Amino acid sequence: MSAQDEKNKAAASSPIVIVFFVVGLAVSLLVGWSIFPKLLYSQKKQPIDFSHSIHLDAAGDCESCHYFREDGSFSGIPELSNCVECHEEAQGEDPEEIKLIENYIEPNKEIPWLVYSRQPDCVFFSHAAHVNMGELECKTCHGMIGESDHVEIYEENRITGYSRNIWGKSIGGFKSNTWDRMKMDDCAECHDEHGTRQACFVCHK
Repeated sequence: MSAQDEKNKAAASSPIVIVFFVVGLAVSLLVGWSIFPKLLYSQKKQPIDFSHSIHLDAAGDCESCHYFREDGSFSGIPELSNCVECHEEAQGEDPEEIKLIENYIEPNKEIPWLVYSRQPDCVFFSHAAHVNMGELECKTCHGMIGESDHVEIYEENRITGYSRNIWGKSIGGFKSNTWDRMKMDDCAECHDEHGTRQACFVCHK
């Protein structure tokens, strides 16, 4: 076969190679962005379907349940004693309310909430530094959760055991809001904007 024939053959096969490449890329993206997350994460329901909007209307602010202790530490998820203040007796006939009373308040058993934002043991995060000093609003990281009527499904990484929420729903890393995902580059960008860039060991132990 002459050199010219080889060139013609290579030129004829180029479109085929390009088509295979594009199809392979499309399939890879489909598997990586659509199918793989469904395999990687298991879905679990919270023990009680909780309405933030009802409680926010009743309490008036987030701090009534998510408050800072006297030592500056953040209370995070309220303990059962906080719930008892208003729910020692059933507030209506809602099935979730009855479940709260019968399964947790009457037997004095803490509610085993699944924590969406639970961090690895090697990570230290201070709410006081970000809320009190940085003056960040809750929605900056948590979104419009105060307007929600139901708790979202908890998605747990089958490999690490952590919630999908600590990385964000978009496996491709795209975001429209500050709360869509919270990765290291998001933290670094915000710290740079506020002139508070710190050494890695401040947050990672």
